[in-house]
Amino acid sequence: MDTRQFTATLQRLTRLWHEQPPAADGESLPAKVVENHRHNFLIWDEEDLTRRHDLPTERIREAKRTIDRHNQLRNDAIEAMDAALLPLLPPPAADAPVHSESPGMMLDRLSILAPREYHLQEETARTDAGADQRAAAVEKLGFVREQREWLNRFLEELLTATGGRRWFPFRACKLYSNPETNPQLYAIGSAAARPARRSTNSDSRTFLLHDAVAGTGGVPRSPGL
Repeated sequence: MDTRQFTATLQRLTRLWHEQPPAADGESLPAKVVENHRHNFLIWDEEDLTRRHDLPTERIREAKRTIDRHNQLRNDAIEAMDAALLPLLPPPAADAPVHSESPGMMLDRLSILAPREYHLQEETARTDAGADQRAAAVEKLGFVREQREWLNRFLEELLTATGGRRWFPFRACKLYSNPETNPQLYAIGSAAARPARRSTNSDSRTFLLHDAVAGTGGVPRSPGL
């Protein structure tokens, strides 16, 4: 699996979405990668906006709620990327080393790096910024590109290592976005007033890849996947 094709797609979409509204749909792994990137892209713009001091409080509040909503959907997309990958990979050896991050988590990090690289590139060419500021952007841009290369390498090793590697499918298990588990919400009766939001992958049990696929022909047993 050529993981750099995902990076190229993320960079291309970052450029494209600065010219037209971001869009994504579909159930394939590439579609899930695009969906995850769409949420990261939209979070980035709203995060920039919240740093402004000239906007009404209500607009900042709206931006914070938008960030929260897309962050939940981003976590759902990470779970979906792991779920889409599981059937595509052969079961690893029972004694294969365990990786600390799932492929979906690593693809999410690559997604976040794409707009960061895009905007740092912009900073290096700003005519209204001082030379020191542009130089600092050049240095940071080099760091980001190095991080991207290492992440690509680690992801490819995780997916193609001889004998495979075990990894934990990502589960966010968030509490604050659910009115039944956020004490600030259930204390004022929000749970009764509004139904809890369910993740698209509702099973929060954590299990190792080789346990999930062993004896199932590569199809995971967990109902959450």
